[in-house]
Amino acid sequence: MRNRHDPDGNRLPIKLDSTCNGEFAPIPLNRLNQQANTLAHRQATDAARRLGLSRRRFLVTACGAASTLLAFNTVNAAAGKTGGFFELDPDASHDLELAMAKMRKKEFIFDVQGHYVDPNGKWLESVPDNARPFSFAEKAGCALAEQPGQRSYLQCLGPDEFIKDVFLDSDTDMMVLSFVPSRREAEPLTIDEAANTREIVNRMGRHRLLLHGRVNPNQDGDIEAMDELAERYQVAAWKTYTQWGPDGKGFFLHEDPGLAFIEKARNLGVPVIAIHKGIPFGRRSYEHSLCDDIGIVAKQYPDVSFLIYHSGYVPGQDERPYDAEAGRDGIDSLIRSLQASGLGPGSNVYAELGSTWRMLMRDPDSAAHGLGKLLRYVGPDNVVWGTDSIWYGSPQDQIQAFRTFQISDEFQERYGYPAITSELRQKVFGLNAMKPYGLDLEDRRRYTTTDWIERDRTAYQETPDPHYRTYGPRTRREFLNLLRRNGDQPA
Repeated sequence: MRNRHDPDGNRLPIKLDSTCNGEFAPIPLNRLNQQANTLAHRQATDAARRLGLSRRRFLVTACGAASTLLAFNTVNAAAGKTGGFFELDPDASHDLELAMAKMRKKEFIFDVQGHYVDPNGKWLESVPDNARPFSFAEKAGCALAEQPGQRSYLQCLGPDEFIKDVFLDSDTDMMVLSFVPSRREAEPLTIDEAANTREIVNRMGRHRLLLHGRVNPNQDGDIEAMDELAERYQVAAWKTYTQWGPDGKGFFLHEDPGLAFIEKARNLGVPVIAIHKGIPFGRRSYEHSLCDDIGIVAKQYPDVSFLIYHSGYVPGQDERPYDAEAGRDGIDSLIRSLQASGLGPGSNVYAELGSTWRMLMRDPDSAAHGLGKLLRYVGPDNVVWGTDSIWYGSPQDQIQAFRTFQISDEFQERYGYPAITSELRQKVFGLNAMKPYGLDLEDRRRYTTTDWIERDRTAYQETPDPHYRTYGPRTRREFLNLLRRNGDQPA
């Protein structure tokens, strides 16, 4: 049925809200964000009326997204934000050709961080009958939640919604399915379920979905289990959380068991390690959330690719110009660690943007500093695209925002940041991640331009029905309830 989701057009296509990924307490929108949303709603109504469309029909067009981003520009400029802006012609809010000139897909998009949970998994066996894990997803109101059952809302975080949000409602071509930190008996997504979804996706579109192998080297048996992950499940990389541990204490990569983990990855012929850095899990093991150990191991193991998930970013903390002396945490932590080890742009360290860009989108000055620092110091070939979806719903809004974001001339001149050119966007969106994952662009395009996913996407775009919702915790209470369910550790 057409427009089953949000038929009245009450939701904006670019989502500024308080949703988090379950690893940090939700951060309420500030006054400017609220003003931006209010203006975007008003301008959407005006533009829809001008074009003779309903609000819903208008908001699902490229003009709807352009109108929203232009409203954000207006509010930020009035507030004296000079660091960055969404580069759109002012008439793009009502001129489809102008909107499409910026919004139309041009890039191969390889998202290296995706998530979902198994709505029928064994992990639910340990949950009391009256408990409602991930109950915040119930507010998402996806169509799958209408199925019978007390916990049908978990389908909103499940594989079917994941496939729709990522491969139909966004321009994403490929994704790496990742994992959350947890004890084996409490995994909301097991490697078996992830592998099953990979097979479903690959039957629709070959080589669309890659898998991480989650390893907690400070948990008994995890390093030994890497053999099976490599041989049976053919994982493309390893995912670890240095600030997580079964006893609440993390580890450093340049000490055991971190070194044993890296050695094992090399010996198994999968020398690609994705490491959660930044987004601290509170004060517990905070020192392990810093990037101090990254430069050390990257220098020691030049044949290993280290993908720094979240790039060291700390939510709620403004990004400013790089400060080698004061920059202990945030993105500065990563840059400082690389410089201390003599690693400049183009090394074997890659900065990933999952949740980081989603939060930076709120503030054009922080966005300009965050992206500008990564591109300048880590390198234009070493920043990789990730969205942490589907905690944030479809990643399309993050794609559209990055597709149009530009660092101002003022910040380029003052801080040495590069302009975000079309060539640079293509690198960040997909080309940069090809190298550590050992992929060939033309090979991937040969499959993705003719497979069933592309055909389904083309047919779906005739009458698209995006929901424009997010699924993660939105309030501190929802976040704390999630922590309690997971033994006072993030999910």
